[in-house]
Amino acid sequence: MSEKKMRILVISDSHGRNDDVAGVIEQVGHIDMLIHCGDVERGDDYIRSLVDCPVHMVAGNNDYNLELPSQDIFNIGDYKVLVVHGHTFCVYRGVERLKQYALIEIDEDVTVLNPGSVSYPRQSDHMPTFLIMEIDDEGEAHYGHGYYKSKFTELKI
Repeated sequence: MSEKKMRILVISDSHGRNDDVAGVIEQVGHIDMLIHCGDVERGDDYIRSLVDCPVHMVAGNNDYNLELPSQDIFNIGDYKVLVVHGHTFCVYRGVERLKQYALIEIDEDVTVLNPGSVSYPRQSDHMPTFLIMEIDDEGEAHYGHGYYKSKFTELKI
């Protein structure tokens, strides 16, 4: 694999625990973009101030008083990206509805990514997770989950 061209941190469900957001940013090091998939709850301006790169942030089902969009569509290299919080597409029942919507938008294969929760994880091991997306020099995307506050800080992509 060639040297990385772009590094994107994807987080979700910080629920106002912005110390966790800052900790993940410190743990992963340099990033070229930050994507927050909702349930920010408070501190959206503070989160933006933590990084010196573009930030894409959408509203989750707990973001009542923030002026965040319910979805964001933009490009990362050759990839068209749709960022939403899962509740808008009932993902607790599966991702088919989300895939159908995305296919209508981009008419191509769809990769569904879930970074998990940085503050209140629901999966069986209850480890706070995040996702790193790296775009290599050939423009290919590579993905890997990381665990916040874990001795296993090396990310396998």
